[in-house]
Amino acid sequence: MSDPNEPLGPGFAPEPPGREPEPGYEPGQPHQPQAERYEEPEVLAPRRAGARRATRRRGRGVSGCLAVLIALVVVLGGLYYGGNKGYHYLKDHLGSSAADYAGPGEGSVTFEVNKGDSATQIGRNLKAAGVVESVDAFVAAAQDDPQAAGRIQVGFYQLKKHMKAADALAVLINPKSLIQDAVVVPEGARVAQIVDTIVQRSDITRSAVLAALKNPTALGLPPEAKGNPEGYLFPATYEVVPGETATELLKQMVAKAAQVDKELDLTDRAADVGLTPEQVVTVASILEYEAKRTEDYPKVARAIYNRLKAGMPLQSDATVSYANKVSGQVWTTQAMRSNSSPYNTYQHTGLPPGPIGNPGEATLKAALNPADGPWLYWVVVNLKTGETVFSTTLAEHNKAVAQFQEYCKTSDAC
Repeated sequence: MSDPNEPLGPGFAPEPPGREPEPGYEPGQPHQPQAERYEEPEVLAPRRAGARRATRRRGRGVSGCLAVLIALVVVLGGLYYGGNKGYHYLKDHLGSSAADYAGPGEGSVTFEVNKGDSATQIGRNLKAAGVVESVDAFVAAAQDDPQAAGRIQVGFYQLKKHMKAADALAVLINPKSLIQDAVVVPEGARVAQIVDTIVQRSDITRSAVLAALKNPTALGLPPEAKGNPEGYLFPATYEVVPGETATELLKQMVAKAAQVDKELDLTDRAADVGLTPEQVVTVASILEYEAKRTEDYPKVARAIYNRLKAGMPLQSDATVSYANKVSGQVWTTQAMRSNSSPYNTYQHTGLPPGPIGNPGEATLKAALNPADGPWLYWVVVNLKTGETVFSTTLAEHNKAVAQFQEYCKTSDAC
């Protein structure tokens, strides 16, 4: 986006910076009623024979009550034993009522255990991350192994979405699962930013990373990259194991990009939008900067394709920033837009010669599946919410730009 007092291009978005269970049922001890105390009947004015008869009747009464008591104890004991066994049988064979995925899971989730997290809090965080289906299922799994929670260490773990709660717990209590060094590559990150992150988050030196980047063959870059890793280091979280080299780490990123491209059938489907596979990656990299909400990616992609079809320059401020090697700026200046770099889409029509960052899966999908619409212009009018206005005429676009400029007069996001 240009200076607020200067003409503006069709699209703008700021540079991006560098997710109580109910208590489980615990059966109580069964109630065993106390046997009533037997009291002998008082015998009055006994005649001796009568006394003997009374004594015999009394003896038969005691024996009968004892038999009843014994039978009652046997019955109650049987009920307790059978009920207790039945409860555990149902628990073992029918399981808890808490919702739980069947597993084994899919995809990849980097999960963090924070200092002071209880089993319940970990369960909440796992559910928010889409790893387990319910907090109760994870807490129940932890309760089955009372020492489990104490064996979970603070740090990062590689999990999957939709895991069975017990399987997720098994990963967390295994010390070998702890990621000692995690390099997080966010969507849209540029090679220079990735280099900084690797140096900051691992023991790999900057010189080692730069040297590895100069050997594209060793990294496994595809031919269409033409030796340039920009756009082919896939955004994800990468575990850096002890002794891992810069080349080995970067190869993981390239391999992940190739895997996602294959899953999206990018090579064959690029032709459906009239582009080469590399051009699709380039469009996706522009979307990372020109839109702020996932739902807007397909619409910006369509506006880009409409401008290309009409022979209009893209006039993307994101490409201007890349051409001038700057990031984190909201505005571009006339001097920046005058840069003769082939990446400057104010000065050159068509797409830039390559990606301007490393796109994630959402923007790649949008580049392959643009929305239907006549738009030629777009502008983000609220940097905090990402609200974007799409227009078909320059007059409509200028009105949206004025709305954005008015917003910037009072917003600290500009």
